[in-house]
Amino acid sequence: MNRAVRFAGVLLAASLMVPTAACAGDNSSDEGAQSCAIEYAFEGRTYRDVANVDFTVADKLGTATKPPCDDTGGQNEADEAETLETAYAVNGISPKVAIAVGDTPEDTIFVVSYSGSELPPEVEKLIDGS
Repeated sequence: MNRAVRFAGVLLAASLMVPTAACAGDNSSDEGAQSCAIEYAFEGRTYRDVANVDFTVADKLGTATKPPCDDTGGQNEADEAETLETAYAVNGISPKVAIAVGDTPEDTIFVVSYSGSELPPEVEKLIDGS
């Protein structure tokens, strides 16, 4: 094989790798879109999601507001508006501590109002299954 043919093969291989790298770069924007914490505002309190909690939805409380995600440092804020979802009580826990939020009682997530890194004792009990 002469030099020109080998060089053409290297260029072809390199050109095939560029689109693959560009596609791989697209995944980073997906990660950025998922970088916002799930937060809701309800009755003057901010609630954050807590995973792996076995909870039972109770009565409808009203409407919770999910603020727009600001993971771009203020860019494109006008593109995204706050959303409204139904807030439900959680059996055994004051709504001042935790609520469930979603379109229907069957499609809710568990969110807790707390500051710092320690969850309220009522939520810890649910997580521990006590």
